[in-house]
Amino acid sequence: MQILDRVLTLLIRMPGGQSLWQKVPLGSVSTRVRYGIWNRPHYAYGVYAAATLAKQLGKPGVTVIEFGVAGGSGLIALQELAKTMSAELDLPIWVVGFDTGQGMPDPIDFRDLPHVWNTGFYSMDVDRLRAQLSGTQLLLGDVGDTVSEFLSNSIRFPIGFIAFDLDYYSSTTKAFRVFEGLPETRLPRVYCYFDDITWPERACHNEYTGELGAIRDFNARSYEKKICPIHLFRNTRPQPETWNDQFYVLHDFSHPSYCTNITPSGDRFRQKPVMS
Repeated sequence: MQILDRVLTLLIRMPGGQSLWQKVPLGSVSTRVRYGIWNRPHYAYGVYAAATLAKQLGKPGVTVIEFGVAGGSGLIALQELAKTMSAELDLPIWVVGFDTGQGMPDPIDFRDLPHVWNTGFYSMDVDRLRAQLSGTQLLLGDVGDTVSEFLSNSIRFPIGFIAFDLDYYSSTTKAFRVFEGLPETRLPRVYCYFDDITWPERACHNEYTGELGAIRDFNARSYEKKICPIHLFRNTRPQPETWNDQFYVLHDFSHPSYCTNITPSGDRFRQKPVMS
């Protein structure tokens, strides 16, 4: 497999190489994650990174979440990725989706960007979606309520990856209650993808509205937990893409496992890569 991976990484440097590789998904899972060879490379990275961290910390499994399911294509993709990554890493991965089931609620004020989104956008055919789910939990209702119930009664494994696709400032702020559970409900670092911080252009995204505003206010309220972008993340990727700038991490600095060393023994004496 290592020889095949090397050949494929040479192919990607050719014009159209990445598109061709995506049509014929050969190579190891880790290399495909590294080069973004997935239908949803941002979900693949988040699930793989979370599952890897869970294994490094000796956890029995990991939970991955999508907030804002809408039609369900993202949740189904997350479900399929979880199956692949679970088999690859020999670790149970539990998928959970949160949504109202009725489209977006009423915006509260300008922070919800009502000039872009509004009541009833992104509705769901609940029965049709449930028929396509296998082992995935779909929680419907006001996200502030369902998150609290989930943390109190339902969670199986610590949360390691969350895709936030709630559009609104208010809904995203409610979803951040998922970080208020006991430390054992999450990994010390939770990988987070924020869908609605770059598009559409008419939103004029900024740190006072939408998901960016919710992140800013969360960080202002919290001393021991911070949601931060992965600094210069795109510079570490062999094929930088827009989604690299949409990846953040919830840092729980007071988590009992935050300072646990996870550096593999073979990497301890390796020279740092030189950035181009």
